[in-house]
Amino acid sequence: MPDQPNRKLKILYHHRVAAQDGQSVHIRELVSAFERQGHEIIFVGPSIRPSSLGEENRALKFIRKALPKFAQELLELLYGVRAYFKLKAAFEQHQPDFLYERYNLFLPAGSWLRKKTGIPYFVEVNAPLSDERAEYSGLALKGLAKRFERETFRNADRLFPVSQVLADIICQMGASPERITVLHNGIIPSEYASADGTHLRDSLGMQGKVVLGFVGFIREWHRLDRVIQVLSHHGTNPDLHLLVVGDGPAVADCKELADQIGVAHRTHFVGFQDRSAIPDHLAAMDIALQPAVTDYASPLKMFEYLISGLATIAPDQPNIREILSHDETGVLFDPDNFDQAEEAIVRLSQDENLRVRIGLAGKDLIRSRKFTWDNNAQEICTLAEQHLDS
Repeated sequence: MPDQPNRKLKILYHHRVAAQDGQSVHIRELVSAFERQGHEIIFVGPSIRPSSLGEENRALKFIRKALPKFAQELLELLYGVRAYFKLKAAFEQHQPDFLYERYNLFLPAGSWLRKKTGIPYFVEVNAPLSDERAEYSGLALKGLAKRFERETFRNADRLFPVSQVLADIICQMGASPERITVLHNGIIPSEYASADGTHLRDSLGMQGKVVLGFVGFIREWHRLDRVIQVLSHHGTNPDLHLLVVGDGPAVADCKELADQIGVAHRTHFVGFQDRSAIPDHLAAMDIALQPAVTDYASPLKMFEYLISGLATIAPDQPNIREILSHDETGVLFDPDNFDQAEEAIVRLSQDENLRVRIGLAGKDLIRSRKFTWDNNAQEICTLAEQHLDS
C-alpha cells in the first residue's frame, strides 16, 4: 500500500452519473474511502437521481425515447457547458487541491477547468465510451465525441483506468502511458466480515444444498437459461440450487423455463436487494458465476464474490486474468464456449474440497492484491500529494 498522505486534501469530485447502479456504487464507495481518510469532498454532479438501485433518471429515459441521437448528444454537451460553470464556481469558492472526475462522453468541463485554472486534473476511466456507445447504441456526433475524449486524456495529469486492457485502449486514443495508474475496482472487507447466510438458506429451503449464485442485472447474454438446464441435467448429484440476486429482462423467461423443466423448486429469484443485504445473500452461496463481462471491465460483483470466499467461475479473457488465475483463485472458461462454464459448475458442485480451496484463495487475493476502496483512495491521494509537491 502506498504511504499515507501527510496532509488532508480538498477534492473537487465531478461526475455525471444520474442512475442508481454499479456506477453509483463505485462513486459512493470511493468517496466514503476518501472521507474515512479525512479528506474533504466538494461534489459537482447531477442534482436529481432515483432513490432505488437499478433505476435511472426518468427525465433521461424520456429524452432517450423522444429525441433523435444527435439531439440527445447536443443536450449532453450543453450539460457539459453548464457543468463547467458549476465546476468553476466550486473551484473559486473552495480552492480545492485537485479535481477528480469520472470520465463521460461530451463532458469537457474538467478539461476546460484544468486549462483555465491549472488545477491538477485526475480522471477515472471505466470504459472507452466513444467506441462503446458507437458499437452498442449508436453515436451520431462521433467525431465530436472523439475530439473531446482525446482532449480529456491529453489534459489529464493522471488517468485511472480500471484494467490494464483499458489502459492499453486509452493509450491508443492518445493518453500518455507515464500518466496512467491502473486501479481495479475494490471492496470494503469489513462489510463482509460478519455475513451470515443461514437465515436465507433456511427460508428458501436450501439447507445442506450446494448453492450456485449470481448477482446483478440479468440479461439474455448472461445465459442463465443454460445454468437452469444444468440444474435439470446434473443438479441432483449433489442437490444443486440457483440463487439469483437482481432483476432484468431475462428473468421472466428463466422462471418459465425452470417451471417447464421441473426445477423451479431449486431456482430462487429474490430480486434487487439493498446494498446492506448483499453480504448475507453472498454468504448463502457456495459457487458464484460471472457469466460474461466486457473485454476491459473490472467487474464490481467479482470482488464481492471473492471477499465472500466463493469459488468464482468467470470468462478466460485478459482483463479477468489480471485478477484471477485458473484453478487457483477462480475457474476460467472460454467465453465462446459456455459448455466449459457448465462443466465448471458441475465440477465445483461435486468437489467440496476444490471449491473451498479456490474460495479461500480468492478471498486472500483481496488482501494480497489490496483490492479495496481504501487502498484506491489512498493511492489517488498519494499521487495527488506528489503532484502538488513537484
